[in-house]
Amino acid sequence: MPADTARGLLVANLLAQLAFGLLAMMVCIPSMQQWGATFGASQAAVQLTFSGFVVAFGGMQLLYGPLSDRLGRKRVLLAGLALAAAGSVAAALADNVLALAAARVVQGAGAGAGMVIGRALVQDHFHGAERTRVMAYVGMVMGLCPPAATIVGGQIHVRWGWQANFVLIAWLAALLWLAAWRGLPDSRPAAAPSHWLRAMAGAYVRLAREPAFVLYVLVLASTTATFYAFLGGAPIVLGGYGIGPDGIGFYVMAIPLSYIAGNYLTSRIAHRAGERTVMRLGQALTIGGLLLVLVLALAGLRTPLALALPLVLVGVGHGLLMPPSLAGTVGVVPALAGSAAAVAGLAQQLVGALGGYVVGLVPHDGAANLGAVMLAFAACGLVAQWLLHRRPAAGAASAR
Repeated sequence: MPADTARGLLVANLLAQLAFGLLAMMVCIPSMQQWGATFGASQAAVQLTFSGFVVAFGGMQLLYGPLSDRLGRKRVLLAGLALAAAGSVAAALADNVLALAAARVVQGAGAGAGMVIGRALVQDHFHGAERTRVMAYVGMVMGLCPPAATIVGGQIHVRWGWQANFVLIAWLAALLWLAAWRGLPDSRPAAAPSHWLRAMAGAYVRLAREPAFVLYVLVLASTTATFYAFLGGAPIVLGGYGIGPDGIGFYVMAIPLSYIAGNYLTSRIAHRAGERTVMRLGQALTIGGLLLVLVLALAGLRTPLALALPLVLVGVGHGLLMPPSLAGTVGVVPALAGSAAAVAGLAQQLVGALGGYVVGLVPHDGAANLGAVMLAFAACGLVAQWLLHRRPAAGAASAR
């Protein structure tokens, strides 16, 4: 097989493995509004099916990362996909909401492997500007996954019932298992004398001592929290502007779609402009877009477009920020790429959840408070990036 073709197939395989977790998370979202009636359960109990997935999905990444550094990427990924398939089958067979929530925990625990191993394999097989470009492709896929999974899941629910979505995820897990087994390189690290738990703790201590790694993670987590705050507050603000549930999605797409455009732009300019310049441009667009949201809100423009249009700048800015930040987290200590990806993934989930929670603590009579909360998290990322770029070796670390 020609080298370019093999490289392209490797990238496609990695993108599919990375996307799987988001697909498994989001595809059943349209079904959740009916699970209360289906199982005779409260909405709080139904919400456990989502929160349980998210906690397992994020928490297990801390285990998968160092295990993949020690045991090899492929075998850990295959184990995770098998676990996700088993959880999906159990979810399709669940006859009460607690059984469904437990199955979703198992599903999320398995699905977390692809997120960690995919990022670590990008570090293993791509370098410099090429790695940043691949991370940009990852960002484009991640931007497409939530809306695509929600649309597909809703159509499947209407035609074949909520169980069909879990059957679909089980089949996808099986196909990705085969794709990983046949198509991914099999890294077999040298055996280490220490126990794996001691090695895992040592890996996290080593990463915590790397200021550049901590700052990259802070940039990632703050950017994710900015977006999660938007997801939590935008429906309330748009509802105040007279937009019903059937129209909210069109305005919420402002950031995800422009995020894809930002990732594409990163893939085109990263090798010429350099990662630091790309990140600075991303921060400038993010902060500028949020300041515009605030100015328009304080000027009394209470229209959906006054919120959505400035957020296009934010989406493009995030698309410029995330790929070099992701590449930086796994590139500071290449030997611990799996552990680094795990920490970054968990930090994004936890700080992102904080953003979604904080936005609910303020009133939303207009977009001013939403813009202020988003700007506060974005400012944290800006400070972290400023400290990162003051370090003379920050750029060199991510380019190794």
